[in-house]
Amino acid sequence: MSSVRELSVVTTRADLGRARAPMRGRVAVVMTMGALHEGHAALLRAARADADQVVATIFVNPLQFGPSEDFTRYPRTLDADLEVLRAERADAVFVPSVDEIYAGDRRGVRVDPGPLATVLEGAHRPGHFDGVLTVVLKLLNLTRADTAYFGEKDYQQLTLIRSMVDDLNVPVEIVPVPTVREPDGLALSSRNRFLSTVERKAALVLSRSLRAAAAAGAAGAGPAATLAAARSEFAATPSVAPDYVELTDPWLGPAPALGKARLLVAAKVGQTRLIDNTEIELR
Repeated sequence: MSSVRELSVVTTRADLGRARAPMRGRVAVVMTMGALHEGHAALLRAARADADQVVATIFVNPLQFGPSEDFTRYPRTLDADLEVLRAERADAVFVPSVDEIYAGDRRGVRVDPGPLATVLEGAHRPGHFDGVLTVVLKLLNLTRADTAYFGEKDYQQLTLIRSMVDDLNVPVEIVPVPTVREPDGLALSSRNRFLSTVERKAALVLSRSLRAAAAAGAAGAGPAATLAAARSEFAATPSVAPDYVELTDPWLGPAPALGKARLLVAAKVGQTRLIDNTEIELR
């Protein structure tokens, strides 16, 4: 039976360095913005299974919020988050302030994620991935992890982080973890708590569109018909207007005629914006 580990909670870079120094063996990091749910727990369990030491981070990153996105509205549930981390046997958690992360950025150096950050989420949230990659690179440098675990729900983010690590020769292995879903198919997200009962039911159109496309692709429908199957689900649910429904290759390039592809969707349900995706096998 697994026991609850002593969790070291640190808030400064200096204290993180002192907590990290005695760690031996394979060190994993799980980066979060808090409001932890079962999806985050799955990341922590994957890290715990693979690594000797697990470091988590909780930081609501202002750099990835756009002008129309409410940074202050993002849920902050630190006490509950620490209980999740203890239950999942994390060894340390870094909970810095904004000043602790960015006060020293006198020249405002940022990571340029390249053209892949201008499509899909990037087209609707300009500058978002600049902020994501900048803080991820900072936290990789500060934690000095051997492996970093990211959920496939944020697939474009995962792809860009993999590209950054490859292109900038960052010595870390990026490990993807499958999306965790509610029993009815809705992808777990910290934003789901903002949905009303009616909106929660309407939001299921996202996962229905993924299933429709997966079935069409497996049946040999071809890329165009597979994409049409996904879009038809939104057409039948007029209360939810999608920002995009797109079929790509696994690295977010043009969809192949056959083989593995990725369907990505985003939509606003009421005032809450949700994203989802799935692997598609085009036969």
